[in-house]
Amino acid sequence: MPRLHVVSASTRPTSAGRPLAAWVAELAAAREEFDTTLIDLGEVGLPFFDEPEHPSEGRYIHRHTKEWSATVAAADCFVFVMPMYNGGFTAPLKNAVDYLQKEWQGKPVGLISYSAGSSGGAPAVEMIQPVLRRVGLRPARRSLSISGIEDRLAGRYGSFVATAELAAQAAAVLDEVALLAAAEPTAV
Repeated sequence: MPRLHVVSASTRPTSAGRPLAAWVAELAAAREEFDTTLIDLGEVGLPFFDEPEHPSEGRYIHRHTKEWSATVAAADCFVFVMPMYNGGFTAPLKNAVDYLQKEWQGKPVGLISYSAGSSGGAPAVEMIQPVLRRVGLRPARRSLSISGIEDRLAGRYGSFVATAELAAQAAAVLDEVALLAAAEPTAV
């Protein structure tokens, strides 16, 4: 059974992404295809990349890097639940990706974005895909972008309230991640 890490990519203490990521993790955990873990980049707390050697060397000196490496290495696939800031993906998510290299190799990743506006973060999804491919991740073709995120929360930062359509779209992203996880990675 593939080990799926659902990564909440916002580090804001009041992030609307945490309830959304928790909902995605619940959906994934209810399926037989995954052993699911929710990872919160706000709790991981990585400083800006501070290793003296290039990540491709895999020789880490800092405890936070070693712990992040172990977390990522333990997963077989990912879903990044990511906000859009100013038309792009967040610096903390880019930093988390940049910290490592071999730990990402060949692993599938699904992308679920959100924003307060009408795009739902779709531009951030487009922007991050080349970065993910560059480190060897295999982005799923299908993604989900959720607009008006504040309107989908019970209370100010309460649980995520999904429609049947959003649940079906999230399930489709998880379906593709499961298929990619079951398939042999191709040469990048």
